[in-house]
Amino acid sequence: MTRLLLAALLVSLPAFALDPFEIQVYDGTANAAGAAALEVHLNSNDRAHMTLEPSYGVTSWWELGAYVQGALLPDGSLDYAGAKLRSKFVTPPGFDEHFRFGINLEVSLLPRAFDASRWGAEVRPIAAWESERWLFAINPDLSGSPDSAPAFEPGAMAKVKVAGLALGVEYFGAPSEREHYLFGAVDVLSWEGIELNLAAGKGLTAASEGAVFKAIFGYTFGRR
Repeated sequence: MTRLLLAALLVSLPAFALDPFEIQVYDGTANAAGAAALEVHLNSNDRAHMTLEPSYGVTSWWELGAYVQGALLPDGSLDYAGAKLRSKFVTPPGFDEHFRFGINLEVSLLPRAFDASRWGAEVRPIAAWESERWLFAINPDLSGSPDSAPAFEPGAMAKVKVAGLALGVEYFGAPSEREHYLFGAVDVLSWEGIELNLAAGKGLTAASEGAVFKAIFGYTFGRR
């Protein structure tokens, strides 16, 4: 009975255009060949979500990764929220002084309490431009499931590098749902092998959620 009540609570939550388990703009980089990494995503709007993301650089332009997701329930317990597999292809190092391009392909299998369709897929094109001072990236995502048509869910960021940090804004949206979000974000760049992204955002439209907070902690093992 308890599990049925929890499932009903989750199903009754309002639709949220952002993926509550991964709120991130890809910048066209990948793990070096033979290097492994682990990221922890912590996101919160009306409840807390946690994702473990291991990844491995197969070559300098091909990275494999996975997501294992969990949600903090009202009683304080952590519930399994599904898994995803991804394969990311990017332009190799040295392709261009400033531009990077790529694509991330993803398939997911979630418990029915979190997604009625259970199976899902995402195609995320990646375009980025970076200099010693600036970083810009855009991800015009397409995601869907066997029960729905593909949905356009773009993400983008613009950041300036200052004193070992990248400061700027990140945007995420779902135009078909009239949801748009803007985050103020900071990334730590000066810690070798360590990734840290902290951001606070807010919905820009009546259809959007309210305040959203996110953090990404990562560490790279081996070659960087």
